[in-house]
Amino acid sequence: MSEYLAVDGGTIAYEVEGSGPLIVLAHGIGDSRAAYRAVIPRLVAAGYRVAAVDLRGCGESSVDWSAWDRTAIAGDLLAVIRHLGGTAVLVGHSISGGAATIAAAQEPSLITKVVELAPFTRKQSIRFGDLRGKRFRRGMLRLLGTVTFGSLPLWRSYLDVAYPGVKPAHWAERLGRISALLREPGRMKAVQSMGRSAPTDAGAQLDSVRCPVLVVMGTLDPDWADPHAEGSAIVDALPAGLGSLEMIEGAGHYPHDQFPDQVVSLMLGFLRSGAARA
Repeated sequence: MSEYLAVDGGTIAYEVEGSGPLIVLAHGIGDSRAAYRAVIPRLVAAGYRVAAVDLRGCGESSVDWSAWDRTAIAGDLLAVIRHLGGTAVLVGHSISGGAATIAAAQEPSLITKVVELAPFTRKQSIRFGDLRGKRFRRGMLRLLGTVTFGSLPLWRSYLDVAYPGVKPAHWAERLGRISALLREPGRMKAVQSMGRSAPTDAGAQLDSVRCPVLVVMGTLDPDWADPHAEGSAIVDALPAGLGSLEMIEGAGHYPHDQFPDQVVSLMLGFLRSGAARA
């Protein structure tokens, strides 16, 4: 069941299932909380209260916003956590990985742990040699085309690259839902606006995070020439001892949708560990 929270500038949609410690799930660009449909029941069964959020401009959240960067998204997520009575574990995918970093740095009393799935959490740079890799080149060209032209066919083509190998059983339904949402007024604008926002605001907060952070990357993620190197750089930028990196073999940019059992297993192990704050 959808619930709605009025925040400064608009309305954020979310849903809550289960009981126990709170986990808040935030999706990536061009998506909705349905991205976690395979993860939510597994976390609920493990004894957690799970809130899945539609980012500003996405899903059932409102579309007219003045800011689209990670700092703004972090503010929305913190508002949801406060509304639900916090504290929370915050899980962010892609752009929301950076937003989760900012939220944890800004409100350490509210965020107990952070999980970043294929996150854009620091300044990006592309070397000429990176484009020699077919996987990275295919993904980057489709992403750039989507952000530049607001093209739904290019976004669907990107998703095909971002889900390498075998697609999830619900793939046709998932693509149909994404396509239907992005045809709604203002939804593709959100994709373009978020895509143009640099993750420098998140990178500037990495050394201010005080809770444990798990970074999960897919070995075949087309968003980076070297996904392992990107994940390692995020961990290295965190205070010593707080970050850890896990790689999922064969996963693309959506490990939680391609391999939900593996992702949830990594998450539960991380959540049950006794890692301390800095």
